[in-house]
Amino acid sequence: MAITYKSVGVDIKKIKQSQVEIGKIIASTQRRQKKGKIIHGFGHYAGILEIPGGKLLATHTDGVGTKVVIANMMKKYDTVGIDCVAMNVNDIICIGATPVCFVDYIAANQNNQTIFRKIVQGLATGAKKANVPIVGGETAIMPDLIAGKGFSFDLVGMVVGLLSKKQMVLGKSIKAGDVIIGIQSSGLHSNGYSLARKVLLSKYSIMDKIKGVGVLGNALLAPTEIYVNPVLESLEKCKIHGLAHITGGSFTKLLRLKKIGFNLDNMPKIPPIMQLIHDRGVKKDEMYKTFNMGIGFCVIAPKSEVSKIKSIFRKHKLTTQEIGNITNKKGVFINSKKIA
Repeated sequence: MAITYKSVGVDIKKIKQSQVEIGKIIASTQRRQKKGKIIHGFGHYAGILEIPGGKLLATHTDGVGTKVVIANMMKKYDTVGIDCVAMNVNDIICIGATPVCFVDYIAANQNNQTIFRKIVQGLATGAKKANVPIVGGETAIMPDLIAGKGFSFDLVGMVVGLLSKKQMVLGKSIKAGDVIIGIQSSGLHSNGYSLARKVLLSKYSIMDKIKGVGVLGNALLAPTEIYVNPVLESLEKCKIHGLAHITGGSFTKLLRLKKIGFNLDNMPKIPPIMQLIHDRGVKKDEMYKTFNMGIGFCVIAPKSEVSKIKSIFRKHKLTTQEIGNITNKKGVFINSKKIA
């Protein structure tokens, strides 16, 4: 039997159904604020509110997920904070917003000042790279709620961004013929860890050194790349039709930009850590619906803008690749095979 995300307890289809129901409930609140007008609500990379003066306020929240389990296993806590910042700021820039402040939430089963310091050092590292100030947060000690022997925790953040209506990028301008530029990821980033842990730790120890991968735990803890600076520069200098942070749901997430055809026919070679997961029994279709497969971010733009965009990312020391194009055949296709 093939190993899937669903088989380890994460059913993406049912999660999306839950999200639809949640969306209906929260939509009922969106006309109650008289000082702000909802421009875009639930279902994209960030919610957008028009505030007095015509400025748009964007908000988003996200966490690190079960990557914190690996941090606990490795007793290494100084990188998951980077992930927490990255998962938030990388999403909010997808609508054209500039991150302006960040808050975090750490829930733990016990107070451990040394570990908290390490986690917050990671948050500060990520915030500095994203040029976003941390303006507050919350630490909750909940021994009856957070289970686990020794120290256990969850880590979540929320980011606020600003933009104008002119700067807003929601994907409506995407059209057939546009080029999809993939930006290299730094590893698994912060998604798919329930599946990755299931297939890898059933065979390997967290400290095993694997050819091409290195120490497994270190590979799994590689921090999520932060794309803020090159994306904001590209938005300022280039014509961009769509932006996508490749996270939960992987490339199926492209369809949230626009119901059009995303033809991915020039993907990079599968990174070693993901090849290892595939070799352990996860089929390729499932891989491309769960993991970033070496591409952490996508920029969709007219062909005339490609060289300029690639030059900007190169200046920021990030590798780019033209991974596909937009067609009128609706869906997401990996080498002509429809995955969503």
